[in-house]
Amino acid sequence: MTKTVWITGATSGFGAATVERFVAGGWRVIASGRRAERLQQLVDGHGAERVHAAAFDVRDEAAMRSAHANLPPAFAGIDLLVNNAGLALGTAPAQQADLAQWKQMIDVNVTALVSLTHLLLPQLIERRGAIVNISSISGGYAYRGGNVYGGTKAFVTQFSQNLRTDLHGTGVRVTSIEPGMAETEFTLVRTGGDQAASDQLYAGAHPITGSDIADTIWWIANLPPHLDICRIEVMPVSQSAAGLQVHRG
Repeated sequence: MTKTVWITGATSGFGAATVERFVAGGWRVIASGRRAERLQQLVDGHGAERVHAAAFDVRDEAAMRSAHANLPPAFAGIDLLVNNAGLALGTAPAQQADLAQWKQMIDVNVTALVSLTHLLLPQLIERRGAIVNISSISGGYAYRGGNVYGGTKAFVTQFSQNLRTDLHGTGVRVTSIEPGMAETEFTLVRTGGDQAASDQLYAGAHPITGSDIADTIWWIANLPPHLDICRIEVMPVSQSAAGLQVHRG
């Protein structure tokens, strides 16, 4: 039986790579994101029988519910939810940060994620499906400028653990994936399109790629149903936790 996965943030980075991996593996994919033209390219490239585009802003709950209610019959049975949509905005310390950016990160990384999860839970329970939440090492390792972004990812990690506890006995598997440095559009978004900053961050670091995380999700999704990968932290070999900072007066 062909399975179906819903992937949020499917227009770039981890999301786009995960669409490619699951289509190649024979799954049907519901690809959601804001950029309709990029989603249409996925449909055109793989065929409407394999990829269904759901173009909406994840912060718009009414649009989310409409997209779910209007899924084609072939895509209506969802076996896996990949909560990938998320973003970081700004690098300033908390005392200099933009409050609007903080609120946007919370809306996307937390509120939208829990809204879609809540919407799909009855069906995922019925089908003994799975949820993969894309968190970040930023949820566990503090760094200057991480403030609210790190806070939202700590929420994702803890929410995943609490979901597993609540779903105990249902057969639904829940995983938190916590990537480190990855070369996607992440830094471009965070810096407002500063390509030089993005290039400098990743230069010579051999960072994680979108395909690396897509392969990780694929492996998790296709494990035997009695196994659950609860949390997985992924870093490039070039990255490790830094020491604590000390201010000397």
